[in-house]
Amino acid sequence: MAKVLNSVADAIGNTPLVRLDRLTRAAGVSGTILAKLEYLNPGFSKKDRAAQGIMAEAMRAGTLLPGQTVVELTSGNTGTGLAILCAILGHPFVAVMSKGNSGERARMMRALGAEVVLVDQLPDSEPGQVSGGDLALVEQAAVAVTRERGAFRADQFRRDGNWLSHYQGTGPEIWEAAGGKLDAFLDFIGTGGTYAGVTKALKERNPGVQCFVVEPQGAAAVAGQKITDPRHPIQGGGYAMGNLDFLKDVPVDGYLQVSGDEARDAARLLARTEGIFGGFSSGANIAAALALLAGSQAGKTIAVVICDSGLKYLSTDLWGG
Repeated sequence: MAKVLNSVADAIGNTPLVRLDRLTRAAGVSGTILAKLEYLNPGFSKKDRAAQGIMAEAMRAGTLLPGQTVVELTSGNTGTGLAILCAILGHPFVAVMSKGNSGERARMMRALGAEVVLVDQLPDSEPGQVSGGDLALVEQAAVAVTRERGAFRADQFRRDGNWLSHYQGTGPEIWEAAGGKLDAFLDFIGTGGTYAGVTKALKERNPGVQCFVVEPQGAAAVAGQKITDPRHPIQGGGYAMGNLDFLKDVPVDGYLQVSGDEARDAARLLARTEGIFGGFSSGANIAAALALLAGSQAGKTIAVVICDSGLKYLSTDLWGG
């Protein structure tokens, strides 16, 4: 039964799990893709969960003081979630973001009351293609702002509230909605929090569920491959960072690589066939799932995450062309 919520923060999580039978038929593959529609969270991405987990953990531990400024580096999604939580909880929020990320994200965070610090990209970087080097510049700026403001650093790459939000929420929700009838799960890696949390939750329930890491072609650092192309359009991850804290001791059954064109084509196919308007990383997940169904997982059931909304990419060539 529907009920009145105390704040929009209470609307985070419990997103739908949807069969993509029209998409798999159009792609000509055998099997089932179950899509977790995380773009239906209040901030239009799965990162609302991470933001909520980080803030809750910090308040429990007493590391976040009442009214203290919160600072975080972001591609725009975690920042949006933090902007929402900070507005509700009464904390000023400063988002530090590369100019390579889409402008929609910065505008949305400002609309939610955040201060947004935009950091120049490296001289050889291209707008819309944020490399590991660009992210390192954002990290330097975030450290400086945190020190200057005496702020709490949300630190989404290291704080356990990130992966725990998916271990306690996203993973069990997928399992319950699927009735335990699940053969595989995959996710495009950013911080690794979603992959780590969901994989741990699913493997506890059935160790036989196969879990796959998705990265950009040419920047598959987690897979241990040589970095040949750190610039790619799949925003929010694929920074050619091989040592992600959340992936330590988390099983990986396979590594998949997706090109920017494959992610773009899959996101467009998802919109046309299923009416689901996702972003680049959602397209990467769909492309990877289709590849598995065309190969080793033919006929099986694969869960994926629709990470964020296509509305955050209207200025990019994903939808702008």
